Amino acid sequence: MIGRESKKDNDLFFTCSLIEYISRKTRNRRADVVDALGRASIEKIYDLADVYHSDNLDTVCENFIEKAGIREGTFDNVSAARYAVPSHWDIGKVYKRLILGIAKTKEIPVVDALFEAYHSFISDKIDDYNSSVFYDAPQNILNAFLDGKFEQNV
Repeated sequence: MIGRESKKDNDLFFTCSLIEYISRKTRNRRADVVDALGRASIEKIYDLADVYHSDNLDTVCENFIEKAGIREGTFDNVSAARYAVPSHWDIGKVYKRLILGIAKTKEIPVVDALFEAYHSFISDKIDDYNSSVFYDAPQNILNAFLDGKFEQNV
C-alpha cells in the first residue's frame, strides 16, 4: 500500500468517479451508465484505472461513451440542484466507500458490489443533490443499503 489507501481502492475511486463524470456528461442515471458500459468495460476501467487516470478525463470519457453507444438522456441532477453541487470526485468517493462496504459485508467481488450499489435505491438518494445523503457518514449509507431504507435524522 502506498499512501492512505490501497491501489485497488484508488482504482475503484477512479472507476466510480468516471461513471459519475459520464453520467453527468450524458445526462443519464448512474445505473443506466453502468448497464451501458457493461461488466467487461467496468472491469477494464477498474483494472486499468491507473493508466486511464493519467490520460485526459474528457478523452477517456468520450471513448467509453462512444464505445458503449451511450446516448444523451434527460436525467440532470446537476441543473436540478439548489445548492452547491458535489464534484464527480466527491461522489466517486461516496460510491467507493459504499461499494467496499458492500463487498466486505456480503463477501462478494468488488465489481459485483458495484453493480449492486448502482442498482439500489440508495443510488437515487446519493444522486439527489438537494438532500444531504451524499454527505452522510459512510457507515450510515452502507447501513441504509443493507437495511433497504434510509432514515435521515432531521
